[in-house]
Amino acid sequence: MHTLLITGPGGAGRTTVAASTALAAARRGRRVLLLSGDIGDPLTALVGEPAAPGLRVARVDSGEEFREELVALQQRGSALLGMVGARPLGAEEITELPGAEQFALLRALRRAAAAPDTDLVVVDMPPLHQTVATLALPAQLRRYLARLLPAERQAARALRPVLAQLAGVPMPAQWLYETAARWDEELATVQAVVEADTTELRLVAEPGPAAADALRLGRLGLALQQLPVSAVVANRMAPQDSADPWLAGLAAQQEKYAAEWAAELPVVPLAHLGRDPRGPQDLERLATADALVPEPPAPRRAWAVEDRRDADGVLVWVVPLPGAHKSDLDLVRRGDELLLTAGPHRRIVPLPGALRRCTVSGAALADGELRIRFTPDPGLWPRAR
Repeated sequence: MHTLLITGPGGAGRTTVAASTALAAARRGRRVLLLSGDIGDPLTALVGEPAAPGLRVARVDSGEEFREELVALQQRGSALLGMVGARPLGAEEITELPGAEQFALLRALRRAAAAPDTDLVVVDMPPLHQTVATLALPAQLRRYLARLLPAERQAARALRPVLAQLAGVPMPAQWLYETAARWDEELATVQAVVEADTTELRLVAEPGPAAADALRLGRLGLALQQLPVSAVVANRMAPQDSADPWLAGLAAQQEKYAAEWAAELPVVPLAHLGRDPRGPQDLERLATADALVPEPPAPRRAWAVEDRRDADGVLVWVVPLPGAHKSDLDLVRRGDELLLTAGPHRRIVPLPGALRRCTVSGAALADGELRIRFTPDPGLWPRAR
């Protein structure tokens, strides 16, 4: 199944583009699921009821998902809560906390990827900076769980009854480890969807200087997470042949920035309707653009390790970071991991096996690639016979 995640700077029209893309694909025979977590359900107003043949619309209810998850967690931990004298919360008194939208969207993405009778899932994601953080969550949380509740400690559960008798108080319940294992399994499934070759991202922006800055930082964060961008939708393009000087100036500026983006990525232009899209008729006009219908994405490329031991005595890890500036970057080696910082984004990545036996000896940024040099450690590297 093909999954298309659509995001962009706030106010760029990503919801309209997501709906137009889903409708255009459905018009060409795809079975499409359009998914959104926006409050107010703007997709239904755009798509109309019923939706076009071949198109289904689903909305993520983050409040309901949060209530269900917390009630289930209380039920599984009822023994421990009773031990400390806690009173469980009723479903009717639970209100969602900040961040619940991200987890609800990720769970919905996992379910959508397994939906039957579906060829394409189009997801109306949050604004770009929130999307970067949301898509990074599964891998980050799995790392936290592995550090805080390592699986090997579960072997100690057989000793808990003995320890409880000696200490005179009950030991922590097994539900904590069981809950962590369940969360890890769910997060692994979501992570697999996010990192799959069949998942791609498309950015939506109204060409201009502010959008260019936002896209640069957003692409930097996505590249750091190894999430490739397949195209940019240049939204609300003004007509080129206007006699009005102000409109002609705006069109020229938009063309300039759209051309700069096209030098790096495919650009899909969408014309300005002269008003905000309000319903199915406006959506039909936008959905006529053939370029909106996504093709199957190409396989993702892993960060390459170049063996330059014969020429320079080093191995080079090539990390693509399009649009990065030298001042954006920082890296720190910690054991078998590398802490990479690119602008406001950070990621901790495990080193490939060969690089774990090396020391970091330098790094350089050129042509949108960070090339990290590793010198083999003579004490750990196999000696040639």
